[in-house]
Amino acid sequence: MDASPAASHASNLETARPLHTEKVSRFSLIGLLGLLVAVYWPVLQFDFVNWDDPWYVLNNPLITSWHPYNLWRIATEFNVKNYAPLTTLSLLIDHTLFGKSPGGYHLMNVVLHGVNAVLVLLLVTRLTDNPSIGLATAALFAVHPLQIETVAWVSSRKTLLCSVFMLASGRCWLRPDRIGRDELRGTVWLALALLTKAAAIVLPPIVLAYDVVVRRKTIADALPRQLVPGFLCFLLLRITMSAQNSVMGGVRGHLGMSKLQILGIDSVIVWKYVGMLAWPSGLSVLYDPPTEGMLLPIALSSLAWISVGIICWKTWQRLPLLSWSVITWFLLLFPVLNFFPITTLMNDRYMYLPCISAFGLASGAVVWLSREIADRVASSTCARGRVNALVTGGIGVAAVFGYASVTSSYLPVWRDGLSLWENAVERVPQLPVVQIQWADALHDSGQIERGIVVLEETLQLREPDEPDRQRIEERISLWHGEVRLHPQDEVKLPADWENREILLKGI
Repeated sequence: MDASPAASHASNLETARPLHTEKVSRFSLIGLLGLLVAVYWPVLQFDFVNWDDPWYVLNNPLITSWHPYNLWRIATEFNVKNYAPLTTLSLLIDHTLFGKSPGGYHLMNVVLHGVNAVLVLLLVTRLTDNPSIGLATAALFAVHPLQIETVAWVSSRKTLLCSVFMLASGRCWLRPDRIGRDELRGTVWLALALLTKAAAIVLPPIVLAYDVVVRRKTIADALPRQLVPGFLCFLLLRITMSAQNSVMGGVRGHLGMSKLQILGIDSVIVWKYVGMLAWPSGLSVLYDPPTEGMLLPIALSSLAWISVGIICWKTWQRLPLLSWSVITWFLLLFPVLNFFPITTLMNDRYMYLPCISAFGLASGAVVWLSREIADRVASSTCARGRVNALVTGGIGVAAVFGYASVTSSYLPVWRDGLSLWENAVERVPQLPVVQIQWADALHDSGQIERGIVVLEETLQLREPDEPDRQRIEERISLWHGEVRLHPQDEVKLPADWENREILLKGI
């Protein structure tokens, strides 16, 4: 007897059988890369921004010479509080090719993002054994607005390059029938990722979870295979943690919280990320998530995540990829959840790789829903196929082009420092660091007196902490001297500058 249509069209997320296919059509590859280029080509005209770019590129002597001593320094020294020699090496290559012309650096970022999109397409297609899920996930990954910060910001090179190596390693490790050669190659790719960004330490736990949840291996069998990768991660952590001895810049109000408090705030923030993936609005280079009076939101968010965990636990035998995707989502987020203190609670770039799990689950749900609809409204196999394709394609195209439209609209914010911080001042004017960076951008554009006014207003109205207060006072003193030395170069204040409430966007 033939199986029922519903059974024959069971979701690819509901099986743990060995999957081998990684073939994708040439049309899918061309379409994916064409869409990515169409969205991101404007960044080739963008400038550097005054947010880490001076440290990583403009004033970084490590990227200016191929002398053996300089290469030794790249291999052994910390750069901007990070041990990431391959990131620095990639910027050295850019500097050799493009000098300090920003367009070349932006071009390389777009190329790396394109490589990552193709790797996502190949990896998700094989994991789900479904080209539609693979293409939809890769397309959303390529054009979603939350990816702008990673792609359009030169200093986010480390995330892009590390992602290339992590995804390449994942293609070797995340195989139901992998052999020793796959594991060796995966370990080499992992080592390269670790030399690019410390966040790659989450890859061995992701592979361990895959082996246990999807491949149905016992922990006793799966864990020894991660000893060498785990040891490499341990070495990298020992090296990197010694450099994390400064907390200048960013937002520091959360740094004194206990781990339990951070966990509660994280439970809310991660739901915010889910909302931003679904409805990306109000985007900014910095955010100011509330950290006080959060008892009720923390309780509700925690209950919601506990419910998700219970669902995954109860369904992992039937839906192993779903459960593993949720685990992977949290593991990829772990380095930026402030259990190891960093100076920002949330950023768009923190979603660069975690969004793959979310988009994969959403795409799988759409494929399952379209098949259910087709089974209910169509009687013949041919008709069900047409309905299925229509529903899946319609939802997928609408989502991809909708997000691409939002990306094209928000992308110009990253054109230069002025546009970046003007947008941030509109979104989070209460953050002293935003006002400081905006003042720096004004200063760099020749509007020195206007920058001084911004800093003076920040001192009076924004209650900066002591490190920010010192930074502000030093700038005011220095810039007053510049105005006295070069009064003829000063740009006149706009006629409506006295209306501070308008010009300072909420001050």
